[in-house]
Amino acid sequence: MSLIKELENKIKNVFIDLGYEIDNISLINSSREDLGMYQINDAMKLSKIYHENPVEIANKVKEKLDKLNEFTNINIAGPGFINITLSNEKLKEYLNSINFDINNLIDKKTSKNIVIDYGGANIAKELHVGHLRSANIGEALKRLAKTLGDNVISDAHLGDYGLQVGTVIFEIRNRYPNLICFKDDYNGEDFEFNITNEELSNIYPTGSKKIKENEEYHEIAKKITLDMQKGHPGYNKLWEKVSSVSLNEIKKIYNVLNTEFDLYEGERDSIPYIKEVLNIGKEKNILYLSDGATVMDIKKDTDTKEMPPIILVKNDGAYLYGTTDLATIYGRVKRFNPNEIWYVIDNRQSLHIEQVERAARKLNIINNDVIINFIGFGTMNGKDGKPFKTREGNAMSLENLIDIVNNETYNRLNPSITNEEEKEKISKMLAIAAIKYADFLPFRATDYIFDPVKFADLEGKTGPYLLYTVVRIKSLLKKANELNIEYNKINEITDIEKDLCKKIIDISKILISSYNMKSLNEIAEYLYELASLYNKFYNENKIITEENIKKRETWLTLSNIILNELLYLLDILAIKCPDKM
Repeated sequence: MSLIKELENKIKNVFIDLGYEIDNISLINSSREDLGMYQINDAMKLSKIYHENPVEIANKVKEKLDKLNEFTNINIAGPGFINITLSNEKLKEYLNSINFDINNLIDKKTSKNIVIDYGGANIAKELHVGHLRSANIGEALKRLAKTLGDNVISDAHLGDYGLQVGTVIFEIRNRYPNLICFKDDYNGEDFEFNITNEELSNIYPTGSKKIKENEEYHEIAKKITLDMQKGHPGYNKLWEKVSSVSLNEIKKIYNVLNTEFDLYEGERDSIPYIKEVLNIGKEKNILYLSDGATVMDIKKDTDTKEMPPIILVKNDGAYLYGTTDLATIYGRVKRFNPNEIWYVIDNRQSLHIEQVERAARKLNIINNDVIINFIGFGTMNGKDGKPFKTREGNAMSLENLIDIVNNETYNRLNPSITNEEEKEKISKMLAIAAIKYADFLPFRATDYIFDPVKFADLEGKTGPYLLYTVVRIKSLLKKANELNIEYNKINEITDIEKDLCKKIIDISKILISSYNMKSLNEIAEYLYELASLYNKFYNENKIITEENIKKRETWLTLSNIILNELLYLLDILAIKCPDKM
């Protein structure tokens, strides 16, 4: 249990002993550090319930708290704010008890089964900057949920259905018309088709341009899409080969971003469930035909905005994204029995997810207590305030973005690192840290401007600055080890160390708040504050050469705890750290 939770429970019992029924107490970081480290605001709330003066309630509580050795400087301010400061002895006792294990600082929550859907890469298409935030935010939220005790299944939910499939196969047929899979008598036998990812990256944009400019080509691509959905053996066999090549490349890029999925399933994996979902709708008599398409109304009497019906089958018999998303939900419920399903996708998909959720509940393919959580995010923009693009105006590939930032971080490395292979590895770590940390700093729903030069800097609120702090502490502890200096306990906490200690114990509240908000900005801010506090402490004190042995041991022990906490939080954000830079 975290120290804050332990103290909140103790203070809650004080209120209860005084005859005040209260569910929980919150220790809030004080905005007036001269009055105390924390404040308790519950006296005002209780005054309305018990019809007592809040100051009188606060004074009764203060009288009880004064007898506890955990607190000092307990005082009442304003209309009944109770200000408290943790005693140095309590801080020392607690931090010595965690045994350098940051998990001992964290309050675990009640475990839930969660399926988290993020990534959204499209087969046979290049990953671009539009895929970045989904990968970063989704991966970090997955790790955060696991840290706090949830059972989490992550799914990349690949785009491998719809018109893009017909477009790719159309263009492949143009280039390789003699492939056996295109013959009318094809019987499903295997065939050799060696295509590179580089060629695949060109096939979709070429085919897409053709079908946009020529209506006949567009109709051919639509027909290929429909035939594939109906089970065309040649198209499906070809698509399996395309998917294999494309997915290998997609995994390489995700691996560079330290993003891992439990499942690399796509829309095509929902096919076995589509007919079941449609049959449920027919049995409930809630599907109807409109201009030949099968649709379902999902509006409610309480709606204040227009809510269009969801189209499940087009008039040509083809399925849409809504259909595959509903079938995916149906399959996830049957296979994983989730309490919640999280969608980490662009803000602009909010209406689509709302439609799908309404349809799923109307079809009763999820229980009312299953939560569908739309976790939307804004766009990453260039200095001009517009979505980050190449000079040619195209969506920039993730690979190109990483290279741009890598060029910036490479030039900032310590010149004493002469091993070129090692230099490239460290530079890439710094680049990924720069990209990810910049992504987490704003609240996820907001747009932000990405400046490669600014975010690659070793100073300021950047990923490389955090890694620099980690490397600094690693170097300090390495030197202590070489000199056989022990650091196994905190001997005394004075005003010099107190701010650092308070920051360390705030971690649990930060993680829980980030989890509740489904955003990483609080963790990003906390990391910067912790690193800045430590660097100030480091610069003001000669840690290794401190003559007072007990003080030196305290400082090194605190350094080790802070190093572990920084690494712990950076791992949640899927940011790796080098040993030197």
